[in-house]
Amino acid sequence: MKKLVYFLIIPLSYFSAQAQTTAEITKENTLTETQNDDRKIQDYQPDDLPWHGRRFKATAGAFFPVNNTEVEVNGTNGRIGTDIDFERDLGFQNNTVSFFGTFEWRASRRSRFNLEYFYLKRNSTKTLQKEIEFKDHVYPVNAEVAAFMDNQMIRFAYGYAIVSKPKYELGLLIGAHIMLADVGIGLAGNTIQAQYRDNVDFTAPLPDIGIWGEFVLGRKVGLYANLNYFALKIDDIDGRIVSYNLSVLYNVYQNFSLTAGYTGLNFRVDVARPKIDGFFKWGYNGPTIAATYSFGNHVKFYKH
Repeated sequence: MKKLVYFLIIPLSYFSAQAQTTAEITKENTLTETQNDDRKIQDYQPDDLPWHGRRFKATAGAFFPVNNTEVEVNGTNGRIGTDIDFERDLGFQNNTVSFFGTFEWRASRRSRFNLEYFYLKRNSTKTLQKEIEFKDHVYPVNAEVAAFMDNQMIRFAYGYAIVSKPKYELGLLIGAHIMLADVGIGLAGNTIQAQYRDNVDFTAPLPDIGIWGEFVLGRKVGLYANLNYFALKIDDIDGRIVSYNLSVLYNVYQNFSLTAGYTGLNFRVDVARPKIDGFFKWGYNGPTIAATYSFGNHVKFYKH
């Protein structure tokens, strides 16, 4: 009987020890796996961020700017034009809706090229509350006038990342804003005795320099910001510009993301040429919403 008891106790002790060892190993493996998962989240491998650090990125969206526009166009023989506030004097709406598009090519880990396009067309009809002189014509008080303004803004920029890490980048920008503007005013209505209309169109390129930053805030969230400024006088053109942008990206699915931001620009150019003599001042700022598609290979970041 005693031998039978020993025979039962020895196997039970063995199985108990084995069960305890297995439980400890399972607990240790679970803890290790959890730590590894946390480490992966912190490291942000390229596959975890399909929207970040890709070779190409295309964005298209809507812009809701608040505008502030002043124009003065002088006439011939020393005639000085009126400083016209298009929102106050001609009845243009301050709040508008337009569209924009951008394309980015990351040529290397530190170098990127950007192309941006923005278009805004506005018009109005108003009975004048003050006399306006535009080019060689005078538009009297109480005259009904129709005015229009077509603006296109094209921007080329090169960005260089001074700091380039997996989760954040900081760098410098150099580029140029190119404005293509067409502005006109004419008498309207059926009771006028004379019919005349004036318009001017011009292209104004202005270089700019700036700083930019891009940050990974989470697996699906990123932040981008830039600030640009420049002032330059060349012969008969004197211009200055300041622009800025702040946007937050949310990755919806794989390479497709949505962005929401706030952008602004203040632009003034003075021109003294035979075809056009005067100045054009345009400022706008407002929110943006857009869709972004990122594609191409990931650039290779280095942690150290």
